[in-house]
Amino acid sequence: MTIISTQPDFEKGQGLLPAIVQDAQTGKVLMLGYMDKAAYEKTLQDRVVTFFSRSKNRLWTKGETSGNFLRVKDIALDCDQDTILLKADPEGPVCHTGQDTCFGEINRSEDFLHTLEAVIRQRRDHPGESSYTASLFQKGINKIAQKVGEEAVELVIEAKDDNPELFLGEAADLMFHYLVLLAAKGFELDEVIGVLRKRHE
Repeated sequence: MTIISTQPDFEKGQGLLPAIVQDAQTGKVLMLGYMDKAAYEKTLQDRVVTFFSRSKNRLWTKGETSGNFLRVKDIALDCDQDTILLKADPEGPVCHTGQDTCFGEINRSEDFLHTLEAVIRQRRDHPGESSYTASLFQKGINKIAQKVGEEAVELVIEAKDDNPELFLGEAADLMFHYLVLLAAKGFELDEVIGVLRKRHE
């Protein structure tokens, strides 16, 4: 977890500061809560998001009842040090309604790519016997790279024909195996996007 050296300014807001929780993988805004100094320090210590509940008038760890904890990956402050941004990995639905976020479902294509990337990493770290993805990791980097090459060739072949369904199918296969290769090498899609952004500047 990245720990910032600057402390939030709890003198503002009568000791309570807004704390925005963002999905560390997708960038999706999950919820908004409030933290006092004790909640902030407990979050740092446990690496699990803890708020100050204004309705219960006590510290409240998100997931303490449901088990859907928010595992903290990074913490940042805004320019005035009076708003906290927490990037976290959610362990289940965040909202009490059962939805992924407290703002409803937000379905964008880039969100799904990050979701798929997270599933691929889960298969890598916790392989199952019947998982095709896990079997690729077990075969090693050479086999994964070879598979990416094969899918790229198949996509090129389909590009020469005029069958949109087959072309898109091969494009999806290539994208999936490319994400597997990134995970096998220990990289993330956002790192590739970062390179593209720099080239675009």
